[in-house]
Parts: sequence; structure tokens; C-alpha cells
Amino acid sequence: MSEELNEEELDDGIIELVDDDGKVINFKLLDVTEYKGVKYTLLLAAEPNEEIAEDEVVIFRLNEEAETLEPIEDEKLLEEVFDFYQQETEGEEVYSDEEN
Repeated sequence: MSEELNEEELDDGIIELVDDDGKVINFKLLDVTEYKGVKYTLLLAAEPNEEIAEDEVVIFRLNEEAETLEPIEDEKLLEEVFDFYQQETEGEEVYSDEEN
């Protein structure tokens, strides 16, 4: 199942997704990162619930042509993307601290 995106959702940083049970879940857009030539969205639950913790990052493949988010079933790939994102942001934090 993929989720359609619209520009308004990306602009305000809140993305509405529908789970397998038809329930709407709001997410905050944490970031978009590119890993091995593919773009991924990293999302946080805007309203934590019993299924998704407040600090749990949810990752989807971003299909820009179809303007959809595609779920990733491969746990190893999810870990690789998240580890890459963490390394990428750690480097930015160090760089921004040196500027001040």
C-alpha cells in the first residue's frame, strides 16, 4: 500500500497516512534523506498512540514521480537508512557547532 502526498502536507510538515485498518494517523516530517540514490522520508507520530511511540521513527520510500510514500518491508534496509541518517545528521551538528 502506498500513500499519496500533497504539497500542502509537505509545506506544514504534517502528513496524514491511513493504516491497514483505515485509521488516519498524523505524522510530522522529520526529514527526507537520500540513501544509495533513493529518497526516503523519516516521520515521527504527531499524536503518539499504542502502535507508534512518540520517539519512534517511521521510514518510507519516497516516490516523487507518483507523489507517494511506499512502505519498506526489508528490516535490514530500514536499519541501513536510519543509521545513514544518524551519521548524516551527526556530521551536520558538529559542523554547525564549529560555526558558532
